[in-house]
Amino acid sequence: MINIKEHEQLSVLNHSCAHLLAQAVKHLYPQAKFWVGPVISEGFYYDIDLQGEVIREDDLAKIEKEMKKLSKDGKRIVRKEISKEEALEMFHDDPYKLDLISHMDEADTVISCYSQGDFTDLCRGPHVESVKLLKHFKLLKVSGAYWKGDASNPMLQRIYGICFETEEELNNHLFMLEEAKKRDHKKLGRELDLFMMSEYGPGFPFFLPNGMILRNVLENYWYEEHTKEGYKFTKTPIMLSRELWETSGHWANYKENMYTTDIDDRDFAVKPMNCPGGMLVYKNGLHSYKDLPLRIGELGQVHRHEASGALNGLFRVRTFTQDDAHIFMREDQIESEVVRLINFIDRVYAVFGLSYNIELSTRPEEKYIGDIAVWNKAEAALEAACHAAGKTCKVNPGDGAFYGPKLDFHLTDSLGRVWQCGTIQLDMNLPERFDLTYVDSDGSKKRPIMLHRVIFGSIERFIGILIEHYAGAFPLWLAPRQVVVVPVHHERHLDYSQKVCDLLNAAGLRAEVDARNEKLGYRIREAQTHKVPVQIVIGDGEVENQTVTLRRFGSRDSLTLSLEEGIRSLVNEAETRYNYHNDQK
Repeated sequence: MINIKEHEQLSVLNHSCAHLLAQAVKHLYPQAKFWVGPVISEGFYYDIDLQGEVIREDDLAKIEKEMKKLSKDGKRIVRKEISKEEALEMFHDDPYKLDLISHMDEADTVISCYSQGDFTDLCRGPHVESVKLLKHFKLLKVSGAYWKGDASNPMLQRIYGICFETEEELNNHLFMLEEAKKRDHKKLGRELDLFMMSEYGPGFPFFLPNGMILRNVLENYWYEEHTKEGYKFTKTPIMLSRELWETSGHWANYKENMYTTDIDDRDFAVKPMNCPGGMLVYKNGLHSYKDLPLRIGELGQVHRHEASGALNGLFRVRTFTQDDAHIFMREDQIESEVVRLINFIDRVYAVFGLSYNIELSTRPEEKYIGDIAVWNKAEAALEAACHAAGKTCKVNPGDGAFYGPKLDFHLTDSLGRVWQCGTIQLDMNLPERFDLTYVDSDGSKKRPIMLHRVIFGSIERFIGILIEHYAGAFPLWLAPRQVVVVPVHHERHLDYSQKVCDLLNAAGLRAEVDARNEKLGYRIREAQTHKVPVQIVIGDGEVENQTVTLRRFGSRDSLTLSLEEGIRSLVNEAETRYNYHNDQK
C-alpha cells in the first residue's frame, strides 16, 4: 500500500481533498467549526466540531455526494496572503482557528489561506489548481478525537478519507483495504483460537493453545538461528529496584510508562526494557579484548503503561516479549559486526517472505549525548556496514536515539503495508552509565562499544503481523494444526487413518484425525475454514494401496503418494521451512 504522505503529488491531492470535505460538511452542517485537516500516510482526515450534532458512518455517503457536486462545479483554489490581524478578523467566530492563529510564531507576520467558492481555510498549502481535479475519493470512516489529543479537551469528530488521481487507483486501494479487513489479526485470532483479550487485563494478551504452538515454534526458530550465529542466552528478572532504573536513566525519563511498587520499603519497577539487566549480566564477569564480540540474547518480557486508547490487539499491548540482544565489541569491530547482523536479519525475514528497506536515523539536533565527532564516526560506520552488506539505506536526519544512531528495518508484507520491526542501535550511553569495561591487549581498561538489536521487534506484534501477512494461512512449519486426516467412511477407513496420523506425529508433525459423524464435504470445508495447511483424505483406494491423498489449503487439486513418500515430503517441507502455499500463488 502506498504511503500518501511520502508521495508529493498524492500528498497535495489529498490535502486539497481535505478542504473539499470541510467545504461539503459546512454546506450540510452550517454550524460546523474546523480544527485541522492534515495528510497522513493513509490519506487525510479533518477534525470537526459539529456543536452537538453527530456524524455517523451512514452520513458519509451524503457528504461524499456533496463533495462530488462541489468537484463538478470546478471552482479554482486560490491562495491569498493576509496579515495576522486580518486573519483574526476573518475567523473571529471560530475558536479553533483563533487558537491556531494565536500560536503562530511571531515571525509569521503574513498568513496564507486558500479559498474555493464560498469556503476559506487557513493553510500553508500547496493545493491543486481546481476542485475539479478532486474526482476519485472515498470517505473511509468517522471516529472521535480529542482536540489537540488532550483528553481534558472537547471531543471532536474526525472524518478519514483518501483521494487518487484515477478511478483505477482508488478501486485498487479500496480492494486492498477490504482485503486488510479480512486479514485483521484480531478477527483471525478469535476464529483460529490463537489469542484472546480480557477486560480483566486490558492490553495483556492471553495466548490460547493454538497460539502457544505458533509462539513456541517461532521462539524455537529464534533460538536455533541465534545459536548458529554464536549468541549466548540469559534471562533477567522482570522486576528490579529503583536504583538500577536511576542509573539507566529510566526513572527520570520514563517513569510515567513504568509499573512501580514498594517491596520491603524499597521502590521497585517492572522492567519496560531488558537493557539494564543486560548491563548487570555483562558486569558479572571480567572481559578481555579476546572475548569480543560478545553476543548476548534474551527473549525478555517487558511491561509498559500504554494509553488505553492506543491499545490494538497484539500490535499495541502493555506487556510483550522483545527478542533482544546486546552485542559488546571493540570499536574496530563495528562495521564487520553490523554487516554480519544485517545478513542475519536478511536471512530471517526471507524465511517469512518479507522484503524490507533500511533507514539510517542520525543524531538529533538538540537532545543527544556525546561528542559530535563520535556521532559522525558511528553514523559513517553504520552506513558503511550497509553498503558492505550490499544494502542501501535512506537517511532519516535527526531521528536517532539520544544515545546513538540506529538502523531501522521497515518490512513490507503481502499487501504492501510497511511495518517497522528490526532495529540496530549503537549505544554510547549505557556502557558509560554502567561503567562497562574490558581489558585491552596492553592491559588497560577500555569501554566496549554496544549494539542493541531486535529482529522481530516483539514476539506478540510479529505474530500479529504474520497473521495478517499470511491471512491466517500459515506455512506448514508454523501452522498450529499442520495436518488433518479425514476418513471417508468411519468404519472402513478409521483404522488406516489413525495409523497415518500416528506416523505423522511420530515424524514430528502436528496431525489429528477428524472422524466425526459429519459428511465428508463438511469436514473438508471445516479444515479449510480453520486454514489447516494439509488435509489427507482416506478412502478405499488409499487403504488398499497404502497411500495418502494430500489436499492443500486453498486448492481444489489433490496429490496421491505412497504413505512413506507423503510423510517424507511433509517432513521435508516443515524442516526446511519451505513455504509451499505462498510459492503456489
